Amino acid sequence: MSFTVWLGLLAICFLGVMSPGPSLTMVIRHTVGGSRLHGIVCAWAHSIGIGFYALLTLFGLAIALKHSPLVFNSIAIIGALYLAWMGIKAIQSKGGMEQKLAGGKKSSLRQAARDGLAISLFNPKILLFFLALFSQFVRDANGHFGQALIVLTPLVTDGLWYTIIAVVLSHSTVLPKLQAKASLIDKMSGIVLLLLAARVIFTLEF
Repeated sequence: MSFTVWLGLLAICFLGVMSPGPSLTMVIRHTVGGSRLHGIVCAWAHSIGIGFYALLTLFGLAIALKHSPLVFNSIAIIGALYLAWMGIKAIQSKGGMEQKLAGGKKSSLRQAARDGLAISLFNPKILLFFLALFSQFVRDANGHFGQALIVLTPLVTDGLWYTIIAVVLSHSTVLPKLQAKASLIDKMSGIVLLLLAARVIFTLEF
């Protein structure tokens, strides 16, 4: 893979990761309701899911998955149900960050990692992104080094971007203001997750 091609890949990865969506919402939620470390753990768990989709695309499995409607739809439906469950919990705020902050508790790092990974793995939009924009770079991935770049570039870009988000939001001048809006952030997170779940269901092709 030439340096020019890699720069094109890097640019597409940046454009993808910088677009606001449920992934950003989840990192914000764990940073505000937990700590900087919680946000960073959520960020890198999310990036592992991104790396997984990059790996699927590299070996052509993403195309095979897209052309297997039963398998693809089953995964999408399970993912949508999980996202909807997360959304309902956030809106109801039962055990949400508002209660945790009031009780002096934080979400566990394991929960931050679980939510970060889930939000990437159970979002079919990410798979479609890789199929539409990412797969064109696969043919330029000659040798193990090029293949490693195909997987590591989106993974590291995603992890670093959301790490920056977590670091900025956890700054002492920003975090208290966000924590004061914990209930609102919980409910907004829930709405975003429910909308994503609905979008997944209504865009399926049976």
